[in-house]
Amino acid sequence: MADIFHNFPINASIDKVFDAISTPNGLDRWWTKTSSGKVAIGETFHFHFEPDYNWTAVVSKCIRDKEFELTMQNSDEDWKGSKVGFRLINKHNVTEVQFYHTDWKEENEHFRISNFCWAMYLRILKRNLEFGEFVQYADRLNV
Repeated sequence: MADIFHNFPINASIDKVFDAISTPNGLDRWWTKTSSGKVAIGETFHFHFEPDYNWTAVVSKCIRDKEFELTMQNSDEDWKGSKVGFRLINKHNVTEVQFYHTDWKEENEHFRISNFCWAMYLRILKRNLEFGEFVQYADRLNV
Protein backbone atom coordinates (compact mmCIF):
# COMPACT_ATOMS: atom_id res chain seq x y z
CA MET A 1 0.00 0.00 0.00
CA ALA A 2 1.06 3.59 -0.58
CA ASP A 3 0.18 6.74 1.34
CA ILE A 4 0.25 10.51 0.78
CA PHE A 5 0.93 12.97 3.64
CA HIS A 6 1.04 16.78 3.70
CA ASN A 7 1.45 18.79 6.91
CA PHE A 8 1.12 22.58 6.86
CA PRO A 9 -0.13 25.53 8.93
CA ILE A 10 -3.17 27.65 8.15
CA ASN A 11 -3.44 31.04 9.79
CA ALA A 12 -7.15 30.61 10.58
CA SER A 13 -9.21 29.37 13.49
CA ILE A 14 -9.62 25.64 13.85
CA ASP A 15 -13.42 25.86 13.47
CA LYS A 16 -13.08 27.65 10.11
CA VAL A 17 -10.58 25.07 8.90
CA PHE A 18 -12.84 22.22 10.03
CA ASP A 19 -15.79 23.70 8.14
CA ALA A 20 -13.63 24.12 5.02
CA ILE A 21 -12.59 20.46 5.01
CA SER A 22 -15.86 18.86 6.08
CA THR A 23 -18.83 20.74 4.63
CA PRO A 24 -20.06 20.87 1.04
CA ASN A 25 -19.76 24.66 0.99
CA GLY A 26 -16.21 24.46 2.30
CA LEU A 27 -15.10 21.67 -0.05
CA ASP A 28 -16.56 23.45 -3.08
CA ARG A 29 -14.32 26.46 -2.38
CA TRP A 30 -11.09 24.53 -2.91
CA TRP A 31 -11.57 20.92 -4.09
CA THR A 32 -14.87 19.89 -5.67
CA LYS A 33 -16.93 21.55 -8.35
CA THR A 34 -20.04 20.73 -6.29
CA SER A 35 -20.66 18.40 -3.40
CA SER A 36 -23.33 17.38 -0.94
CA GLY A 37 -23.38 15.45 2.30
CA LYS A 38 -23.82 15.65 6.05
CA VAL A 39 -20.97 16.01 8.52
CA ALA A 40 -21.52 12.86 10.59
CA ILE A 41 -20.02 9.37 10.77
CA GLY A 42 -21.68 6.98 8.33
CA GLU A 43 -23.12 9.71 6.11
CA THR A 44 -22.47 9.64 2.36
CA PHE A 45 -20.89 12.56 0.52
CA HIS A 46 -21.42 13.05 -3.22
CA PHE A 47 -18.67 14.77 -5.20
CA HIS A 48 -19.01 16.17 -8.69
CA PHE A 49 -15.82 17.13 -10.51
CA GLU A 50 -16.46 16.67 -14.24
CA PRO A 51 -19.23 14.95 -16.25
CA ASP A 52 -17.67 11.48 -15.83
CA TYR A 53 -16.39 12.10 -12.30
CA ASN A 54 -19.31 11.78 -9.89
CA TRP A 55 -17.89 10.09 -6.81
CA THR A 56 -19.11 9.11 -3.36
CA ALA A 57 -17.43 8.63 -0.01
CA VAL A 58 -18.58 7.70 3.47
CA VAL A 59 -17.60 9.77 6.52
CA SER A 60 -15.42 7.36 8.51
CA LYS A 61 -14.12 9.76 11.19
CA CYS A 62 -15.65 12.97 12.44
CA ILE A 63 -14.61 14.78 15.61
CA ARG A 64 -15.56 18.46 15.48
CA ASP A 65 -12.47 20.71 15.16
CA LYS A 66 -10.12 17.72 15.43
CA GLU A 67 -10.52 15.11 12.71
CA PHE A 68 -12.44 14.41 9.51
CA GLU A 69 -12.00 11.40 7.23
CA LEU A 70 -13.73 10.06 4.14
CA THR A 71 -13.49 6.51 2.85
CA MET A 72 -13.84 6.61 -0.91
CA GLN A 73 -16.57 4.43 -2.43
CA ASN A 74 -17.58 5.12 -6.04
CA SER A 75 -14.52 6.81 -7.49
CA ASP A 76 -11.56 6.23 -9.70
CA GLU A 77 -10.46 2.61 -9.33
CA ASP A 78 -7.18 3.61 -7.63
CA TRP A 79 -9.09 5.63 -5.02
CA LYS A 80 -11.72 3.01 -4.09
CA GLY A 81 -11.37 2.09 -0.43
CA SER A 82 -8.69 4.71 0.18
CA LYS A 83 -9.04 7.22 3.00
CA VAL A 84 -8.80 11.00 2.64
CA GLY A 85 -8.48 12.69 5.99
CA PHE A 86 -7.43 15.63 8.09
CA ARG A 87 -6.21 15.98 11.66
CA LEU A 88 -6.26 19.50 13.08
CA ILE A 89 -4.19 20.89 15.94
CA ASN A 90 -4.52 24.40 17.40
CA LYS A 91 -1.09 25.98 17.90
CA HIS A 92 -1.39 29.54 19.22
CA ASN A 93 -4.35 30.48 16.96
CA VAL A 94 -2.75 28.82 13.94
CA THR A 95 -4.23 25.52 12.77
CA GLU A 96 -1.72 22.78 12.03
CA VAL A 97 -3.21 20.56 9.31
CA GLN A 98 -2.10 16.96 8.99
CA PHE A 99 -3.54 15.74 5.70
CA TYR A 100 -3.42 12.14 4.52
CA HIS A 101 -4.64 10.04 1.61
CA THR A 102 -3.90 6.46 2.62
CA ASP A 103 -4.50 2.88 1.51
CA TRP A 104 -3.61 3.23 -2.15
CA LYS A 105 -3.26 -0.21 -3.70
CA GLU A 106 0.09 0.70 -5.28
CA GLU A 107 2.46 3.58 -5.89
CA ASN A 108 1.64 4.01 -9.57
CA GLU A 109 1.55 6.98 -11.95
CA HIS A 110 -1.91 8.03 -10.72
CA PHE A 111 -0.60 7.99 -7.13
CA ARG A 112 2.24 10.37 -8.09
CA ILE A 113 -0.12 12.68 -10.00
CA SER A 114 -2.60 12.71 -7.10
CA ASN A 115 0.18 13.56 -4.65
CA PHE A 116 1.04 16.63 -6.73
CA CYS A 117 -2.64 17.57 -7.19
CA TRP A 118 -3.30 17.31 -3.44
CA ALA A 119 -0.46 19.75 -2.78
CA MET A 120 -2.00 22.18 -5.27
CA TYR A 121 -5.52 21.84 -3.84
CA LEU A 122 -4.31 22.17 -0.26
CA ARG A 123 -2.50 25.38 -1.20
CA ILE A 124 -5.82 26.72 -2.54
CA LEU A 125 -7.50 25.71 0.75
CA LYS A 126 -4.83 27.61 2.71
CA ARG A 127 -5.03 30.74 0.55
CA ASN A 128 -8.83 30.69 0.63
CA LEU A 129 -8.89 30.66 4.41
CA GLU A 130 -6.01 33.09 4.93
CA PHE A 131 -6.73 35.62 2.17
CA GLY A 132 -10.28 34.92 0.99
CA GLU A 133 -9.06 33.94 -2.47
CA PHE A 134 -11.43 31.91 -4.59
CA VAL A 135 -10.23 30.07 -7.69
CA GLN A 136 -12.80 28.80 -10.18
CA TYR A 137 -12.84 25.00 -10.41
CA ALA A 138 -11.50 24.90 -13.99
CA ASP A 139 -8.44 26.96 -13.00
CA ARG A 140 -7.48 25.26 -9.74
CA LEU A 141 -4.56 23.21 -11.04
CA ASN A 142 -3.21 26.16 -13.02
CA VAL A 143 -2.62 28.65 -10.19
